[in-house]
Amino acid sequence: MEPYIDQKTMELHHNRHLQTYIDNLNATLKNYPKLQQLSLEQLILTAPKLPAAVGVPIARNAGGVYNHRFFFNGMTPDAQPPTGELALAINRTFGSLDGFKTQFTQAALSVFGSGYAWLTANRLKKLQIITTANQDTPLTMGLRPIITIDVWEHAYYLKHYNVRAAYVGDWWSVVRWPEAI
Repeated sequence: MEPYIDQKTMELHHNRHLQTYIDNLNATLKNYPKLQQLSLEQLILTAPKLPAAVGVPIARNAGGVYNHRFFFNGMTPDAQPPTGELALAINRTFGSLDGFKTQFTQAALSVFGSGYAWLTANRLKKLQIITTANQDTPLTMGLRPIITIDVWEHAYYLKHYNVRAAYVGDWWSVVRWPEAI
């Protein structure tokens, strides 16, 4: 992702931060064989129905794994603008790709502390920008994520220090746009 997202940050972010969520989730699930059979998405949606002693760590760690994987899979060194149905929906909802980028950037910069900004679609494929705190996901709101940016400081601190706006600006150069919603 160089020069936009530096290699060292990506290595630490992926190999340490994400791996910690994976390890913690696996440790939490160790004594729950039935839960081990659920997908990540199912774990996230099931966690609130479980006793807090197991549900909270599952929600936090499954959310951490899901959000990080979604974030990493949503980047490419060969970024191209969105096409097809997604491009049409962005233009219809936000007026233009630039209009969307402006609103999404504002959302990413508005996250207090740690979290994510997301482009999501509801069941009717209506687009909306949301933010989530910590490792919360759009799944629990009945929304389908399309793209996300991780705005925890560990996602950008080595290259961009504490300048989130510079990181968000660079991130636009590596967004992997899905072809359809």
